[in-house]
Amino acid sequence: MNFLNEVVARFPDALSFAPGRPAEGTFEVEDLPRYLRSYTDYLEGELGWSRERVRTQLFQYGRTNGVIHDLIARTLANDEQIHVSPESVVVTTGCQEAMLITLRALFARPDDTLLVSSPCYVGVTGAARLLDIAVEPVPEGTHGPNADEVLAAVRRTREAGRRPRALYVVPDFANPSGASMTVEARGRLLAVAAQEDLLILEDDPYGFFVRAGSARPTLKALDRRRRVLHLGSFAKTALPGARVGYVVADQEVIDPAGRRSLLADELSKIKSMTTVNTSAVSQAVIGGLLVESGCRLREANAASIAHYRTNLSTVLEELARHFPAERRRALGVRWNEPAGGFFLVVDVPFVADAKALERSARHFGVLWTPMADFFLDGGGEHQLRLSCSALSREEIVEGVGRLARFIEAQVATADA
Repeated sequence: MNFLNEVVARFPDALSFAPGRPAEGTFEVEDLPRYLRSYTDYLEGELGWSRERVRTQLFQYGRTNGVIHDLIARTLANDEQIHVSPESVVVTTGCQEAMLITLRALFARPDDTLLVSSPCYVGVTGAARLLDIAVEPVPEGTHGPNADEVLAAVRRTREAGRRPRALYVVPDFANPSGASMTVEARGRLLAVAAQEDLLILEDDPYGFFVRAGSARPTLKALDRRRRVLHLGSFAKTALPGARVGYVVADQEVIDPAGRRSLLADELSKIKSMTTVNTSAVSQAVIGGLLVESGCRLREANAASIAHYRTNLSTVLEELARHFPAERRRALGVRWNEPAGGFFLVVDVPFVADAKALERSARHFGVLWTPMADFFLDGGGEHQLRLSCSALSREEIVEGVGRLARFIEAQVATADA
């Protein structure tokens, strides 16, 4: 992450397919005070709160588990058919905190091990490293993690004298690969989790952004045995600057004295010792946005869904235009075609490392992300990730042209 930021800073005029940030086209400064007003009107009008109580809600620390948990639970029910008590929702400072406190709560023993798809989002593997949690890679297939591979990783971990505690997975349009699990594969994964006493940490930031076909149910929506902790964020679907995320932790916890509580309450204890609580002002802004949308973010994101669909389709069309079938075979270039999301992967016949990225930026004015850093067990040396989210259609057309010229030149240099 730091390396990419440094490269972007050194080559500000380069077109960048590197960051996975959302587009800014629909953001307006005037929206922020309106969202805040919508939330306070909701508290006073719908919930009947006094002005003094509203003031305390906005200006004080507030409830550790968050103050918009009821609105989030309602939104999850409307958008994802995830029906949980608001008390099982912990509002966090971005999804990164949701990952961190969840890992800290679940991984208590030295032999506890986190299974992750490989390649994997670096945020969760970085958090695991920070907490000194052992990580076991699960090879990712075309359609995400395969249940048989997960089962093999579980048994491999146990044979090594460690306990497989949970699996982290992005089932829809994963970062970095763009892979998505079929509905059948989701069912098989849940069956393996129940069979092997494995929890699933489901991260779902991209599920709205379908390019082709219809949205698939989340693992949490399919979960009947409370094996899934659902991690979410409003960064891609609402407002990244608010830094508001959440985790649904509706599992029952029994302490040594036999007392029962929700896992969400245990997460709250950890959060109280780290960030204390998520900004009440940020929550109010997101709360107002949810109120205005009728707690139906999927409908409110119609324009964004269309934008990302167009962007991803444009990248795929431009790659096909610059590398027709015969030319791509001759060069050894190919790419996947995700059904949605922000990312796709291009296979190239040269090492796509930091040195190649620097040449791409300096001489061709285009940035991308090396894939090798996303693998835990080696791999990705000849792959690069493209993110289409933050560019306009015109920038994508120009950027893919620059990328094609870089790839052609890089292949020619390697052949010389």
